[in-house]
Amino acid sequence: QVQLVESGGGWVQPGGSLRLSCAASGNIFNINAMGWYRQAPGKQRELVAVITNGGNTNYADSVKGRFTIARDNAKNTVYLQMNSLKPEDTAVYYCNALLVRARWDTIQNYWGQGTQVTVSS
Repeated sequence: QVQLVESGGGWVQPGGSLRLSCAASGNIFNINAMGWYRQAPGKQRELVAVITNGGNTNYADSVKGRFTIARDNAKNTVYLQMNSLKPEDTAVYYCNALLVRARWDTIQNYWGQGTQVTVSS
């Protein structure tokens, strides 16, 4: 079984910061990429940031310059540092991983259960 467990969500005032973390555990041969998605009320889930096994990163235009994604390969953990938070960042944030469970297996997509981030005054 593969599990992704998120932590670090909560409430913060506009302009504040939060740091999310997500640890992957279970039967994992290789993690190709890990990232963060978010879903606000009435909106579709959208990509926030992703980092590949090779260290390449990609960010949504709305968070560039404010959010930073990082990965600790030894711990199978991904982090999202969120600075200068805005009310429009309010959403449930989901950890995502593209991984291979065994050498012969195909790439599978796994999701965490989500953590709420609320930005308001």
